[in-house]
Amino acid sequence: MSPLEIVAVLLAGVAAGTINTVVGSGTLVTFPTLLAIGVPPVTANVSNTLGLVPGSVSGAIGYRRELAGQRSRLLRLGTGSALGGIAGALLLLVLPDEAFHAIVPVLIGLGCLLVVFQPMISARVAARAEARGMTRPEHGALWVWALVALAGVYGGYFGAAQGVLLMAILGVGLTESMQRNNATKNVLAGLVNLVAALVFIVVAPHIDWAAAGLIAVGSVIGGQIGATVGRRLPPWALRAFIVVVGVAAITQFVVSS
Repeated sequence: MSPLEIVAVLLAGVAAGTINTVVGSGTLVTFPTLLAIGVPPVTANVSNTLGLVPGSVSGAIGYRRELAGQRSRLLRLGTGSALGGIAGALLLLVLPDEAFHAIVPVLIGLGCLLVVFQPMISARVAARAEARGMTRPEHGALWVWALVALAGVYGGYFGAAQGVLLMAILGVGLTESMQRNNATKNVLAGLVNLVAALVFIVVAPHIDWAAAGLIAVGSVIGGQIGATVGRRLPPWALRAFIVVVGVAAITQFVVSS
């Protein structure tokens, strides 16, 4: 890599770490950057996933205050994310890109709609549960675990905007604030990236370690920036930012297809 390319990848890592911590779609910055400097698509995807792991850890640490009291929930939902991430990473290595590109915009679009209507949907779910004399489980119903696992499959395969999907799922399925759900999302998405990266290290034939290292350094810095910015956003602004990122992700997928 030339000095200019090194700076570009490093800055892309900072941007990705920031965006991932606030909502999750940093791959839309780093992946095209790696392609632009000549890294092959699969190698770029694998190297990007590996490089974003430290940034996820950084973002989770930045949100540690909002994670208080969520240990058992993270352990439960984390199993779904881990299993999904492993499955998604393996799918990346065996399926053609066209198979997944067809459904990605639909998934992201659904996630955006759920985020927009989350307060209304969540209120109705709570009202139904109360009418039946039930309360929503602390960790969410079984469908929450199942959808988190499916989001993990998506995240292990590609990862762009998996945070949008996770925020939609957590917002409807859990009785928590947007900021606490965002903290949970950071841990779950980071876990998906971690297990997928481990699969890639063991199985994938090509990893661009230089690119992964630059993204890792940048994403750690971005994770701290994102935690500071994200925590200050009111619920409506965070919801709006999630939708903007989701729409940008859909646009990029449609244009590149």
